[in-house]
Amino acid sequence: MTAVEPSQSRLVQLDRAQALVPLAKAPFGRVVFSHQALPAIRPVNHLVEAGGDVVIRTHTGMALLCRAALSEVVAYEADDLDPGTRTGWSVVVTGTASLVSDPVELARYQAALTPWGEGDMEHLVRIRADLVTGDRLVRGSTGS
Repeated sequence: MTAVEPSQSRLVQLDRAQALVPLAKAPFGRVVFSHQALPAIRPVNHLVEAGGDVVIRTHTGMALLCRAALSEVVAYEADDLDPGTRTGWSVVVTGTASLVSDPVELARYQAALTPWGEGDMEHLVRIRADLVTGDRLVRGSTGS
C-alpha cells in the first residue's frame, strides 16, 4: 500500500502591516527573553498598539521585568497553526522591552488587558516593534 501524499502548503511572507493584523486578533503569544544567560519563553496575553508595539501584563517575580528595566531586546511570537489543513500564520515582533510607567497609560492598559491568572499582575511591559516578521501557510501551489 502506498502512502497518500498530503496536500502541500506554501509559505507566504507577510509584510509588517499584514503581520500585525492576525497578531492583534490573537488571544495570547509567547515572550522570549534572556534569563541567567539562557533563553526563556513565557506564554502571556497581549494587546497591540496602532504602531505595532506589543504590551503585556506580568507579575512582580517575572524575570522579564529585570530585562525591561534595562531596555534589553526581546521577542514576542504568536501563531495560529492548523495541523489538519497545514495552514496558519506566525508573527514575531523583536525590539526593546521597557516598563510602562506613565499613570494614564497604566490605567488604560490595565483596563484593556485582563490577566488570565490570579495574583499580582500589575506590571506592564511594552515591546517596541523594531522588527516585525510574519509568515502564512496557505494551501496549494505557487501556480508556476
